[in-house]
Amino acid sequence: MTRQRLRRPGIWFAAPLFAGVSVVVGCRVADTDGITPVPQLLAFLPWLLAPAALGLGLALLARWWTGVVWAVAVLGLLAWFMEPYGRIAAPGGPPVASLRVLTSNVEFGQATDPLIATVLREKPDLVFVQECEYGCDAALKESLGADYPHRQAVEGGGSAGSVLLSRFPLRAAERVPGTMGMPGAVTEVRGRTVRLQLAHPMPPLPGQVDVWRRELDALRDFAATHARTPTILAGDFNASQDHAAFRRILDTGLRDAARLAGSDRTPTWPARTAGATPALGAQIDHVLVSADFAAHKARFLDLADTDHRALLVEVTLHQRR
Repeated sequence: MTRQRLRRPGIWFAAPLFAGVSVVVGCRVADTDGITPVPQLLAFLPWLLAPAALGLGLALLARWWTGVVWAVAVLGLLAWFMEPYGRIAAPGGPPVASLRVLTSNVEFGQATDPLIATVLREKPDLVFVQECEYGCDAALKESLGADYPHRQAVEGGGSAGSVLLSRFPLRAAERVPGTMGMPGAVTEVRGRTVRLQLAHPMPPLPGQVDVWRRELDALRDFAATHARTPTILAGDFNASQDHAAFRRILDTGLRDAARLAGSDRTPTWPARTAGATPALGAQIDHVLVSADFAAHKARFLDLADTDHRALLVEVTLHQRR
């Protein structure tokens, strides 16, 4: 009687855990982002190991063998999908130039001063800044204009403004359409044309998942259009490798520089937990590069007054075969 009394509560608690996790994992298996709350939960796919493991413990205590098999299957799928996604073949031609690329979401311009200090200290060649409102834009011009005389920007208040800074001359290019600014540019690096594009699609908030998906699709279309050109696509994607819409971008041939540098699961958001407890964060800020580039090092920098960590990567541009 006592064992039966323990068995029923164990099953009652474990079954909802397995059901919830299975819905999210099932969407990952089906290569779809589903509907709210699945896209939001997919960003934190590794977190689901905790409820799945808890359910396994309850199933074992209750001797619910169906639940044990269910838990093992879910945990196995989670472990499988935590592996990095995308191709990693190294460029085949000789190196042309080394570049340092920094991307940072400054959260409505609040982290402008820490960003300026970081740029002056780290001296990246290209800087992609999201949520750079009017005050941020003016401060970057004043403080960094001498070192970064070349820029492309979409002016806007709140989260709409974005700025691309460069040590290399820039030519304006057609921007990717979006609710928030996503400027683009073309530059020359040691005689090679390189396409630059800032990414900042809408986040997958409830009621805005279709907008989020549509703007990620626009970035995918951009990447596919420029598949034969050396390309750097960087910014706050509001998506991780566990989102199907983001994987579609990687399927065009772009590669995540952080993954190439061995940091594919290092979180960038939310910064307040990502630095102290990495398991409670997601990597949604990325520097994506075409197959012309190799990535050697990725550093995640904590800036005050923003909910994102900045990402600084060192890449090398190679000649194509």
